[in-house]
Formats: sequence, C-alpha cells, structure tokens
Amino acid sequence: RWLKAAENWCLSDYQGVISYFSDDYPASLKAISNPPWLLYYRGRKELLKGVCVAVVGSRKASHSGLQVADWISEKLVASGIVVVSGLAMGIDAQAHKTAADKGKTIAVLGTGIDQYYPRRNKALQDFIAHQGLLISEFPPGQTARTDHFPRRNRIISGISQAVVVVEAARKSGSLSTAIHALNEGREVGAVPGSVLLPEHQGCHWLIQQGAKLINTPQDILEWFSINPAQATVSEERQYLDESLANNRLFASLSSEPRTIDDMVQLSGLEVAEVMEKVVLLELEGLVAAVPGGYIKVGRR
Repeated sequence: RWLKAAENWCLSDYQGVISYFSDDYPASLKAISNPPWLLYYRGRKELLKGVCVAVVGSRKASHSGLQVADWISEKLVASGIVVVSGLAMGIDAQAHKTAADKGKTIAVLGTGIDQYYPRRNKALQDFIAHQGLLISEFPPGQTARTDHFPRRNRIISGISQAVVVVEAARKSGSLSTAIHALNEGREVGAVPGSVLLPEHQGCHWLIQQGAKLINTPQDILEWFSINPAQATVSEERQYLDESLANNRLFASLSSEPRTIDDMVQLSGLEVAEVMEKVVLLELEGLVAAVPGGYIKVGRR
C-alpha cells in the first residue's frame, strides 16, 4: 500500500521523492547520525540548497512570542535565508506565515506528505506547497503518531545550519530540535524572557547549556557574516512577481469587488480551484474580502 502511494505521489508535477543518494539530498542532513533514506516533497525542492535556519517554539505561544517569531523570520528571509519549522500551531505557524510571503520557508511534517496536521493549518500548508516546500520522511497516507514528531525534529535540525527557539517551556517538544542541533555541532540560539513565566524556562535552560542569547535578528545573521544593511529581497520579489504574472486568478481581480462566479468566468478556472487560490492570495495579503466579493489590494 505504501509503495503504491509513493509511486502515485511521483506522478504529479512539483512533488516527488529525494533519496539519500540523490544530488538533491541536503548534505547537512546526511551528516546527522540517523538520516532518513527518503524525503517526500511537495513544492520548491531547490530551497534545500539554501542557507536554512530553523525557528521553533511553543504551540501555545504568547502574543509577544508570536511578534518575535514574525520579526526574526522577516529579517532572515530579507537576508536570503530560508526559514525552517514544523508546521505546528503557535511559533512554527507564525514563522512559516511570515517567510512564505517571500517564498522562503520549508515545513517538515510529522505525517505523510499528503496529510493535514493540525487541520487548522490546512490553508497555510497549501500556501507553503505553492510558495515554499513541504518535506516528510513518511509516505503518503501515513497519519500522525506521537513518535513521529521527535523524528521530524531531527530533520528540522538536520537541514538547518542553525536553530533558534523563540519561546518554550522546560518540557516543550521544540527543545528536542535544539538538542539535536547541539549534539550535531550546529549553531543554537534562544530568545530570553521573564524568569517568572514558565513559557520561557526552556529557552533559559538552553542558554545555560551554551545556546547563544538572541536579543535581535542581527545576533542570528552574525553566524553567517550577513550585514542587514546589505541584504536584498530582489530574489524573493522576482519569484513572487513571476508567480503573479502567471496567476490568471490574480489577473482577473481589480479594485472593484468580484464574486467567485465573476472570477470563474474571467479566469477560466474551475470553481474549486478559484476558491483554493483566492484563499492563498488572501493569505499573501494580495486580495481582500469585502462586501460584494474580493478586491486586489497588492501589486496592482
């Protein structure tokens, strides 16, 4: 059953399987003690060749934690760095949302590559599949299991040159990603917080173990000798511009509200495809829902 599902997965465009012996397999992942033999992927596999930094943390993140994840991710992608995370709620999801806007994020799944977990991140997962990259060592059809997520965490760490923990309690699962990185000799950073709040104790513990205290995104960029004043987003902007130029749905929109039926007629797409794509464009901040339909709000 799994073999047939894997074969079918390779029949579609922009998805497939990367073996340990493939040139596309990340060298940094090969270097860990127990690398996966196969990586199923969907999206832009060339992102695996870039400089990758994992941004992880609590599922039950505070408002300030989400702000920090957004701030760090925005500065990383502006410097050409790919943001890696695990597509969990909270810090992971915020890091992905910010980075996916520039097509610079990799989500490592703890399920089969075709599964949605958690279901609340379905729209975000589809967005990443279009703009970034999804990878998993688990074959299509494999549902979530508790033991999958520690295995996922070693891949998050393995494809990343550095791991940054934004907010984590002492028993947070995100600490296992950082511990993998420490054991593999990768750079590890942690964002400090109040000593009175349990949601920061995991980060404080990591700093005690030798992780770098992350005060600003520049502390991360220093690992890669990147000066933010010299950073450019031209590559990401060019990618998004090309995507929009080929997006018939986006071209069918204007400053006047258009209904779903209008967009179907003008774009020539099926209703289901229009409904999926308009959600992705809304997540990108390029269209907005208004009384009477949707309008174009970005890159007119």
